[in-house]
Amino acid sequence: MAKIIGLTGGIASGKSTVSNMLKEKGFTVIDADIAAREVVNVGEEAYKKIVQEFGEEILHEDLSINRRKLGEIVFHHEDKRLLLNSIVHPAVRKYMNDKKEEAISAGKKSVILDIPLLFESNLTYLVEKTILVFVEEGIQLKRLMERNQFSESEAKARMSAQMPLKDKISLADAVIDNNGSINETAIQLNKLINCWEMIP
Repeated sequence: MAKIIGLTGGIASGKSTVSNMLKEKGFTVIDADIAAREVVNVGEEAYKKIVQEFGEEILHEDLSINRRKLGEIVFHHEDKRLLLNSIVHPAVRKYMNDKKEEAISAGKKSVILDIPLLFESNLTYLVEKTILVFVEEGIQLKRLMERNQFSESEAKARMSAQMPLKDKISLADAVIDNNGSINETAIQLNKLINCWEMIP
């Protein structure tokens, strides 16, 4: 049986760094953010439902979804946001499950599901164990401001939309402390891979 591991973190916590390290080691990483983009591509089932519910005015000229327009609608209307989620979330779960089954069929021994809102969305039932990439709030804020050229208030608004990383520590099976150097993060990840006997 393949091991199914959940990888999570917060915005600017370094989750992508850890995800890339796992990929370099040959692990299959299935990314929820990529899945969310794929399922709303022109012609996909979720795409058709979104256009049906929100109308063609949310489309670009090339018929792809104008994320900004759609975002403005759902940001100001809770019912519309819930409607959008009810279309996108099941499609994302199906996409990730199909990719997971493909990896297992191909003989993969461990499959990593990279899900930013793993705890917030109560998706831990999808995985056997969870890894949290953790950074202190101050470092997270600084990295986010530098990375996205956000003002402090913009960065804080993005961070406050997610559960604080410190609250996720008790929920995770393992925590990778990403406050230090890339090398320190890599050492912790290698230890964890050995400890959990994870094989790509």
